[in-house]
Amino acid sequence: MNNMLALLGMGGGEIIFVFAAALVLFGANKIPQFAKGLGQAIKEFKKASSDVSNEIHSAMNQDPTPPPPPPAKPQAAPETAAPAATVPKA
Repeated sequence: MNNMLALLGMGGGEIIFVFAAALVLFGANKIPQFAKGLGQAIKEFKKASSDVSNEIHSAMNQDPTPPPPPPAKPQAAPETAAPAATVPKA
């Protein structure tokens, strides 16, 4: 807890002043609702970041899919000898 206060650069009196100002601005009934909503938002954020991290790790651990086989060459139809056209003699 002391590390957090040192990080914010706030002393004990300043913390009490901030809490008192929040109590006056929001009222005693709204502060627990605000804290509950903030807690749920943090929980959802952690869940989403965990899901993304798990998805990245599972994608990295999967075997790569083999490349598709090359397309087959079309087989040429056997050439049939066309009957010679006969031209009638006139």
